[in-house]
Amino acid sequence: MKKWKKILLIVVIGLVVVIGGGLAYLKTQTYSPTNKAEQIAEKAESSSDWLYFPAEDKSKPMIIFYPGALVAPESYSSWAQTVAKAGYPVYILKMPLDLAVLVPNRGEKVLSEQSNRDYIIGGHSLGGVMASRFAQEHGKQLKGVFFLASYPDEKGSLADKNIPVLSLTAENDQVLNQDAYQKAKKELPKNTDYQEIAGGNHAGFGSYGAQKGDGKSTIHDQDQQVAERLLSWLKKTNE
Repeated sequence: MKKWKKILLIVVIGLVVVIGGGLAYLKTQTYSPTNKAEQIAEKAESSSDWLYFPAEDKSKPMIIFYPGALVAPESYSSWAQTVAKAGYPVYILKMPLDLAVLVPNRGEKVLSEQSNRDYIIGGHSLGGVMASRFAQEHGKQLKGVFFLASYPDEKGSLADKNIPVLSLTAENDQVLNQDAYQKAKKELPKNTDYQEIAGGNHAGFGSYGAQKGDGKSTIHDQDQQVAERLLSWLKKTNE
């Protein structure tokens, strides 16, 4: 074998090892759903692109949701099921390596299948940043945006959008970058509804156990509170 071929082979093998190791490491860092969330997720319609909780009501907008980074989509099934039962069908998007940043336009697949239906989009943590970028570029059927422990960046600025926006945070969240959150308020409409869940934390916006660096939750029903807050806000946006 020629010298350059040996060098190329070594480089290729090295890249495979590095990439493989990186993927394996990310898998170990992914937050898996609790047993309760997993059981609820089994009731959803599942595809390679999303978990879908259908609703019989055809008049209300659908919900497109972007999960937080390294959080399995099933982790959000508890509040999603409650919202769907109230008449708002929910699509929890599945992302490669559980990172929305890799496919920020994944929501386009939902819109292509539901081309005549209005939608409201939201996201948790980094997922909210990607959701806001999607909203910025796909405003035709957009009826609202919600952020769970999240905020938009400049690329996803909604400051000029005349739509309802909910910013829902938690009192004991130690993962959300508070400085960035405060600075990002300039990217939100002036009528944004800011709410805080007393005693809640970052991981409580899903159901996947404790998250590294997070504060301790002092409540046991944050899933329920998230659903209640969302439904109250959704009702106002749909009036």
